[in-house]
Amino acid sequence: MELTEDLATLATARGWAEAGHRVAIATVVSAWGSAPRRAGSHLAIRDDGLFAGSVSGGCVEGEVIFEAQALLAETTGVRSLEYGVADETAWRVGLACGGRITVLVQRLADDGFPVAIIDGLEAAARAGRSMTVVTDLGRGASWMGDADDIHFIRPWAPPRRLAIIGAVHIAQALVPLAQGLGISTTVIDPRTLFAADDRFAGLLLDRRWPDEALAAWAPNAASAVVALTHDPKLDDVGLAAALRSDAFYIAALGSRKNHALRRERLAAFGLDSEALDRVRGPAGLAIGAQGPAEIALSIAAELTAAWHGVLAPTAPA
Repeated sequence: MELTEDLATLATARGWAEAGHRVAIATVVSAWGSAPRRAGSHLAIRDDGLFAGSVSGGCVEGEVIFEAQALLAETTGVRSLEYGVADETAWRVGLACGGRITVLVQRLADDGFPVAIIDGLEAAARAGRSMTVVTDLGRGASWMGDADDIHFIRPWAPPRRLAIIGAVHIAQALVPLAQGLGISTTVIDPRTLFAADDRFAGLLLDRRWPDEALAAWAPNAASAVVALTHDPKLDDVGLAAALRSDAFYIAALGSRKNHALRRERLAAFGLDSEALDRVRGPAGLAIGAQGPAEIALSIAAELTAAWHGVLAPTAPA
């Protein structure tokens, strides 16, 4: 599982604690103007000054690390730090971008930022579920729970993933679009002529058959699967595997006539009409797309609409 930047920072902090270090977690709890990092961004600081993550892109990290080490030298407590363009400290440490941030520094401990939160966030990410971390800014205590209007709320969306079946021209256009949306992408194709490394520079291709590849990839509720080969031997087994998962978006290329035939073939896998209705076909929003780049754009747009819950259901076949 590929971790988001902030979750990777928290996982690093947990590793330091397991190795015997005292660790602090600094979190941006408010950001205004041109502040370089959004609210919820994390910086992990070890007792010896080693750090991971960022709360300001380098502007105030040195000051925050100093305060975190002072906190770790104590047995209790929390630090709330404010930096803005008009603050003497902010100018001294380099925050001259016109923004303002408030950073909360907690110990990685049960009465601060518990390690159990990190474990829970990782489990939710693997399952494709959203989580919310709530922090009492006065006490400096965090927990996983429901949102309210009193405390600082940090929503954690699961990392989105996309599996593309078919290393075809449309896939070459869709991969960078998906990656630009922050979606981790894999391309599956057992055909060596298509799945050539030079055609997808920097992307690790999966050359197994789609059903085998998806079984290992394990689609979850934050996963999308798109079949692009036009070859039933490849598309159908992949779609059948996807339909047995919680994937939020499943689609395939092909005309409406071909999609009707696809439904008949997929029914032979023991899938009922409710399951078959989950397959978007033809894949992509109806934007009059022509050529691989525009078709890829239409698929990326439909995938995004599905993720945000604004995609109209498919008409019954």
